[in-house]
Amino acid sequence: MATDLREALIEHREEALEKIYAKAYPMVLHYVKQQHGSPDDAKDLLQEAMILFYEKIVHKELTLTAAPTTYIMAVCKNRWRRELEKRSRHQELSAAVAEQLPQEANAEAPAADLAAFVEQLGAKCRDILVSFYYLGQQLEQIAQQHQYRNIRSATVQKFKCLERLRKSVSGFGIHHFK
Repeated sequence: MATDLREALIEHREEALEKIYAKAYPMVLHYVKQQHGSPDDAKDLLQEAMILFYEKIVHKELTLTAAPTTYIMAVCKNRWRRELEKRSRHQELSAAVAEQLPQEANAEAPAADLAAFVEQLGAKCRDILVSFYYLGQQLEQIAQQHQYRNIRSATVQKFKCLERLRKSVSGFGIHHFK
């Protein structure tokens, strides 16, 4: 079965992938909707899983013991759980920052949302700062996640991101963030 599938994916890649996608999409969509996701989330998730599946089959890194859709569904479930955890941490961070802000804004300058400043830094800086300061990850782990050559590179990048954050909030006093 695995060799036939591998040959089909190599010889008739587009056709084989379309058949698998057509079988898997309704299952992934149903699961993602149950878990408060959107059809776009399901499509993105399935596309990532299909790429992973294709690469593993073609490079003989995967021996299927079940239907291809079973493997793809398992990949989608794991990735969706990780995505939900990531979204949850982001919401908790935003909520925690919002709770610390004053109830009434100062007439001179409105209360600032620190999370908004972090968001403005861009995805890479946000991920690095949140991973290090909020999630307490070690620099070794951050370096691996962001594919830096060594820990020193991750440290330098974290410092640069922190400096950018400091510059962006420099016009605000500490009382704006309470």
